[in-house]
Amino acid sequence: MRVVFAGTPEPAVPSLEALLASRHEVVGVVTRPDAPAGRGRTLRPSPVKEVALREGLPVATPKHPRDGDFQQWLRSLSPDVCPVVAYGALVPRPVLDIPVHGWVNLHFSLLPAWRGAAPVQHALLHGDDVTGATTFLLEEGMDTGPVLGTMTELVRPRDTAGDLLNRLADAGAGLLVATLDALDDGTITPVAQPSEGISMAPKITVDDARIRWHEPAFAVNRRVRACTPAPGAWTMFRGARLKVAEATPVDAEVAVDGLDAGQLRVTKKQVFVGTGAGVVELGVVQPHGKKAVAAADWARGARIEEGEGLE
Repeated sequence: MRVVFAGTPEPAVPSLEALLASRHEVVGVVTRPDAPAGRGRTLRPSPVKEVALREGLPVATPKHPRDGDFQQWLRSLSPDVCPVVAYGALVPRPVLDIPVHGWVNLHFSLLPAWRGAAPVQHALLHGDDVTGATTFLLEEGMDTGPVLGTMTELVRPRDTAGDLLNRLADAGAGLLVATLDALDDGTITPVAQPSEGISMAPKITVDDARIRWHEPAFAVNRRVRACTPAPGAWTMFRGARLKVAEATPVDAEVAVDGLDAGQLRVTKKQVFVGTGAGVVELGVVQPHGKKAVAAADWARGARIEEGEGLE
């Protein structure tokens, strides 16, 4: 089939590369406009655009898919199907109707669970043991279209959002290609999503990423993993922001008694923090404006006093 791929961030790259290696012909790529990045805030192309340019593919970067010039460009390519992975903009009905087989979205959850922008983060935040990826036909609603295919993935105890998303992006690329193969062969039937089990996964904000030390240790651990690497879990120490990349619940056998929520206790090699129920051990932290370091090294440099804590 003639394919126009839509996607923007790094997790969309494995799908584009898999399509380029498939029996289908990628005739164009749609991605978000170049965006400021880095300390200099210079404009940079999306990871998907970088791959497309490297492969010599036509690229469109409309401010919004409803733009008339973009719609004309897409029609000129006569796509049979438009696979989409984390494109980052809602596609209006006139554009959905252009390809013969519609737009096939690869979403990183088992729909109808975790519809929205941050399915992987919410799966970790809520303690899911199993997640996966779904291919479905895009509609105007938020991830509501009929399902074409699924795959499952176990959530590992130490998974961060970055770890889990990387695995889903790689495995999901194979699911996307298999879905397009089946569409081309006429061997797949879209199945409506069930009306039960629906949950939403809105974008994780910086405020969502602030650690709530009054929560139990397992919930603190989930929040840190869900927000790593982005936007980054954080707390306050001596009036400045401190990012936390690891906060592991301490086994009950380890005697760390009498810590209030947020209270620190430092040994030669370990840093413990009290929570609403239980204790966590900090792994890697990053003081504001500085590099990430082991928590014990940070504590040694900060010369933490007895009774100090995190907020």
